[in-house]
Amino acid sequence: MTQKYQAQIYVTLRPSVLDPAGTAVQSGLKHMGYDNVEQLRIGKYVELTLSAKDEAEAKQQLDRICDQLLANPVIENYRFDIKELIALSA
Repeated sequence: MTQKYQAQIYVTLRPSVLDPAGTAVQSGLKHMGYDNVEQLRIGKYVELTLSAKDEAEAKQQLDRICDQLLANPVIENYRFDIKELIALSA
């Protein structure tokens, strides 16, 4: 029997990689008077639902999905949160 899981995936640039988009947004905020914003970085957020026999298998699938498609492991890090979806019976 398979379970459904919802994942929230966060992809960010590695700290050693320059983030020109983040720098541009931070500069825009400074021009708007928000001088207190420091080290702004831009990333990606993805939500998905998948089926797996258990949470361990779901996590393995998510690792492969992130590593092979959603993130570039050379310049990006990723992490995810996962929760089992409870089926509501009618």
